[in-house]
Amino acid sequence: MQQIDWIVLIGTLLFIVLYGTWKSRQQKDVGDYLKGGSTAHWWTIGLSVMATQASAITFLSTPGQAFHDGMGFVQFYFGLPIAMVIICLVFIPIYHKLNVYTAYEYLESRFDKKTRTLTAILFLIQRGLACGITIFAPSIILSAVLGWNLIYLNIIIGVLVIIYTVSGGTKAVSVTQKQQMAVIFFGMFIAFLLILNYLPLDISFTKALEIAGANGKMDILDFSFDFDNRYTFWSGIIGGTFLALSYFGTDQSQVQRYLSGRSVKQSQMGLIMNGLLKVPMQFFILLVGIMVFVFYQFNSSPLHFNPSAVNDVKNSEYAGEYKALEVKKDALDEKLASAQLSYAQAQSDLEKQGIAKEIKSLNENEQQLRDQTVSMIKKANPNAETNDKDYVFIHFILENLPRGLIGLLLAVILSAAMSSTASELNALGSTTTIDLYKRNVPGKREKHYVAASRGFTLLWGVIAIGVACTANLFDNLIQLVNIIGSIFYGNVLGIFLLAFFIKYVRSKAVFIAALITQIIIIYFWYIDLMPYLWLNLVGCAIVMALAILLQLTLPNNKNREDLALKEA
Repeated sequence: MQQIDWIVLIGTLLFIVLYGTWKSRQQKDVGDYLKGGSTAHWWTIGLSVMATQASAITFLSTPGQAFHDGMGFVQFYFGLPIAMVIICLVFIPIYHKLNVYTAYEYLESRFDKKTRTLTAILFLIQRGLACGITIFAPSIILSAVLGWNLIYLNIIIGVLVIIYTVSGGTKAVSVTQKQQMAVIFFGMFIAFLLILNYLPLDISFTKALEIAGANGKMDILDFSFDFDNRYTFWSGIIGGTFLALSYFGTDQSQVQRYLSGRSVKQSQMGLIMNGLLKVPMQFFILLVGIMVFVFYQFNSSPLHFNPSAVNDVKNSEYAGEYKALEVKKDALDEKLASAQLSYAQAQSDLEKQGIAKEIKSLNENEQQLRDQTVSMIKKANPNAETNDKDYVFIHFILENLPRGLIGLLLAVILSAAMSSTASELNALGSTTTIDLYKRNVPGKREKHYVAASRGFTLLWGVIAIGVACTANLFDNLIQLVNIIGSIFYGNVLGIFLLAFFIKYVRSKAVFIAALITQIIIIYFWYIDLMPYLWLNLVGCAIVMALAILLQLTLPNNKNREDLALKEA
């Protein structure tokens, strides 16, 4: 990195931290600190909701996902707009009517304290783990590519977020996320334009898409019922809807974003904005990955994008064999570039079909070389990370973007990490304070609970840094966060749906059903019974069915919740 890149990177991050701290410097009570005084406009809510979900993992992993597997991953988000409509019609009016600070407060009024506590603890476990991963994800990749110290990076990202999140609470998170999303959108748009500019002169955007399609990268929709395929239209519509319902409707890191709205309408409009923009945004990020793929059809790419894994091979007894593979790869790259140019210039469909077969054969040969490289890496270092999806985009940035823009794109990655981490820490602190601490230590002054919220936010920040410093890279990072969520979300969503719609089910049945369901879902995930997206639907269905069954079979011991159900 050059000096100009450091200036852009450090200047951008410091501006975000200082601006967020300054704009939210006055916090009078718990309402100000945890709900931002309930003054947020719909566009602030919409951007904040998007920024919370769009972590650094999104901008590192998603282009690599498209580079290797094509556009099919966008199907994962197809259920999100459906979920936004349901949350706007059902969840938001209930939360605003009860004037809750957290989603789990409602469960005590509907069921009892132990059910509220259980769901809050489930949230704290999964979100505490995910928060550490959102810090760890950019750190592990930047440390491998740039040689920066992993532990120091984890600490720096965590401390920067802690500064303004502890100081300003929800308002600081919302204010900074607007700046972060501006940096992210601008940076990704510039990267996209530069990739198009780097393609050969006679390769237009349309022809680039045609080349990607010839290589199977533009297969967006998969209507098959193959249960082993993670990303299909049906898993996205059904499993994705339940995951989005759980995440946006019951996860405090998202609920807190729209609880800060000045009215029900403002909160609803913010979520509708997210529903309308999220799928196009993910499509665009995947498209950036597709264009990176097309770029490397005309330019030489490494056998493996993870530099630390490559160094393991180069410093081993297999260095000579690896060098021989590189020579083969260089020769293959020349043939591939020539074939792609011929394909783009071909006039007839028959001619294109013939060249497409040649391109497919060359790509298969290239994949064989990459597979041989992976095997070699494993021999050189059995503990090396051989999945390089998360390294594709950062490799392109560092090797091809002009000076100054490298700093901007690194700022995009770190800004995304900070935005999602800030929301998570804010929600973890709020849930701990409201659902666990305040309920057991009532009667204190407002300043006491504000101080407690700051203290718990700081504590969770330290825990998140600890998780980041001890985490291990797991396949594809964007999948890891979604897997963690899918293990817990379906169960929690089922509890909320029981609370909203099935009024005769009482607390004892729900509590027992939730405990059993969580054990079952963890076991299903452990034995890899189904793609993780389906765990949301299955978890939700099991807890609801079990609770209804238990309610019909358990002794009917009426309690105060049975006598005074609060209608939403």
